[in-house]
Amino acid sequence: MLDVTLRQLQIFASVARTASFSLSAQQLHVTQPAISMQIRQLEEVAGITLLERLGRKAVLTQAGVELLAHAAAIEEQLRLAQESLDALRGTRIGTLKLGAVSTAKYFAPFLLAEFTKQYPGVIIHFSVGNRTEIVRLLADNEIDLAIMGRPPRELQTRAEAMARHPFVIIAPPSHPLAASRRIPFRRLADQRFLVREQGSGTRASMERVFQERGVAYVASLETSSNETIKQAVIAGMGIAFLSMHTIGLELQAGRLVTLDVAGMPLLRDWYVIQLKARRLAPTPQAFYAFLMARGAAIIKTATGIDI
Repeated sequence: MLDVTLRQLQIFASVARTASFSLSAQQLHVTQPAISMQIRQLEEVAGITLLERLGRKAVLTQAGVELLAHAAAIEEQLRLAQESLDALRGTRIGTLKLGAVSTAKYFAPFLLAEFTKQYPGVIIHFSVGNRTEIVRLLADNEIDLAIMGRPPRELQTRAEAMARHPFVIIAPPSHPLAASRRIPFRRLADQRFLVREQGSGTRASMERVFQERGVAYVASLETSSNETIKQAVIAGMGIAFLSMHTIGLELQAGRLVTLDVAGMPLLRDWYVIQLKARRLAPTPQAFYAFLMARGAAIIKTATGIDI
């Protein structure tokens, strides 16, 4: 494998990810025969078949899957080397690959906007998903940092709390409990709840809170969208357990209220997380430090929530 070229690995990775020789040729601005020749030479050096053609698709063999993981690692090391050299030259350029759970999308763009004022040359790749999806991206080294509400136990990570994260029970202003005070938690048992999907950090927090208080809830709607839940609550379909950072505008407009339930709001933290074994390049390092220094204040301004 010492005779393999970086160009061959680049072409192989492109074909593996697109499953297409022709599409890779378009993306890399070369001819399709040139792609085929480079793959053939790579397989000759490797001494094993890496890709199989099934119709018009290129499918990885087991050996191809193994080589793709190494190719991705080599690409990442080259990116880290480039950013380290850029840092030594004193240039504020580089790449940041950030992942955030969907609830954090209400303030994450404000964090990125403020950061790029200091580092205008940074290229940002921003991924949003539920907790399960973001943990997978972190485990697969597809992101440098993650913003989420609870560090994953299944990974070895470095995690630091950067801001408070309050959860509340929301309802329409016309709800019978809207004017009540110090509502016992058990009174929520007969309410219809609109809930996030399994794999969501909000859903996990909700289930943990209800279990700790020995109260069962009735789920009448399940969805992967905070926006859908808010609109359904406004429409009178039920009540919901949501992050307060998702409802700032609706509270200001009087379209939603928070119920005064005993023990609420539930205060948790927002964390910035990286794999413990991963060495961050200068740009992600700078963003990490930025979040720890200014994250809480920016989130407060962006959401209008001061807790």
